[in-house]
Amino acid sequence: MSSHRPLLRFARLTTALRLALLFGLVSAPLAVRAEPYLAVQNGFKCSQCHVNPTGGGLRNTFGDVFSQTLMPMQHIDTGTDVWTGNITKFLAVGGNVRADYSIDQVRNQPSVSEFSLVQARVYLDASVIPDRLLVYVDEQVGPGGAINREAYGVYWSANHDWYVKGGQMYLPFGFRLQDQGAFVQQVSGIDMTTPDQGVEVGYLHGRWDAQLDLTNGTAGGPVTHSGKQFSGQLQYVEQRWRLGLALNENNSAGEPRRMVGLFGGLKTGPVGWLAEADLVDDQTLPYGQHKSAAGLLEADWLIMRGNNLKITAEEFKPDTSVQHNEQSRWSIVYELTPIQFVQIRTGFRYTDGIPQADSQHGKLFFVELHAFF
Repeated sequence: MSSHRPLLRFARLTTALRLALLFGLVSAPLAVRAEPYLAVQNGFKCSQCHVNPTGGGLRNTFGDVFSQTLMPMQHIDTGTDVWTGNITKFLAVGGNVRADYSIDQVRNQPSVSEFSLVQARVYLDASVIPDRLLVYVDEQVGPGGAINREAYGVYWSANHDWYVKGGQMYLPFGFRLQDQGAFVQQVSGIDMTTPDQGVEVGYLHGRWDAQLDLTNGTAGGPVTHSGKQFSGQLQYVEQRWRLGLALNENNSAGEPRRMVGLFGGLKTGPVGWLAEADLVDDQTLPYGQHKSAAGLLEADWLIMRGNNLKITAEEFKPDTSVQHNEQSRWSIVYELTPIQFVQIRTGFRYTDGIPQADSQHGKLFFVELHAFF
């Protein structure tokens, strides 16, 4: 037995050094893809925590280690075993599950309370040529039947400065928020439930992050016209602030729908600020040109590790030519990450709109369990 002890000690030392190096990388000011507020709070860019170059879905090794070491209040010691999602050198998996209990109160209507499975997703990444060519799938398996969200191939340049992506994918337009019902995502119609099919070219170098897409413009639905959708986004990211511009023109129905979005983030001490304003010029409606706008202001206060307080103010104007038709929404959410891979979100949301529309006046209380790996 004693003859094997030096080899065992050497193996343990090697593993420990590798983990120390990996943990050290997490605290370094490198580019990281995360939820937008996490990126702003940490002063990170957004291209290395997720396999998807534009964020969302499967986390890579960097993102997995970050979520296990710096996000939770308490890290449950697993020794030298750290989840990285890698089944083999060429294959990685991951997933997300969100379930909640909510009480929804709408003016002049009965209150509704329910338990619900909000979302269950699994991710698969096949790196057929490591660091250069990958095939990626994002599948929503619940609630209801299975729905494919993303399925594409990506080819990276040798230095990862640029890439080409083809298949079904989320489109780049402003912040990729966790809240799929945010006004800025409603007015644009672009979120993580409306992927489109086409091609994307991306450029990631230094502080710059840019994407250019050509897609069907039907959000994955049937194509009925030869028109296509063009999407472009450009971001500049510094340690304490960032600024981005997004443009979109959709001719899929033969009549253009043009959008422009301006978004940015700022870090002030323990608080990360996000802001976005989107304007839509829609000429596809039967009554001619129609403009709508939406705005978001969000503050995320990292009270202590694993404890984030999120406060958001939103504004939506369905028709900018009509006075007094705006809708407002305020939210306060407490996000607790007690241990790795588990987050508990508790929140209240108040919605206000035009006086005669009961559906635009409501209160929502919810508790959500988010498990991820």
